[in-house]
Amino acid sequence: MTIEITNLPVTEITCSNCEACCCRLEVMLLTDTGVPKRYITTDDWGGQVMAQGHDGWCAALDRDTLMCTIYENRPWVCRIFEMASYECEEERKAHM
Repeated sequence: MTIEITNLPVTEITCSNCEACCCRLEVMLLTDTGVPKRYITTDDWGGQVMAQGHDGWCAALDRDTLMCTIYENRPWVCRIFEMASYECEEERKAHM
């Protein structure tokens, strides 16, 4: 008797299937990257963070395309958040 083994495909996270789950996280502004002031707010501890809309998404996120409207000036924290990293996958699990 032979048992057939089936490997399920692993869904690769790419720009085309990203759900921008990381755009729900609080993003601290640690360096000056040129984020427009209209997207900056102060958190409960006095730190500068990216503003979030009433829906919890980053204020700089285009809700139709799920792309950053200030990509060239995005915060340092956003620049180092690696797509398909462990943290990315955990956020996707929590929000999808």
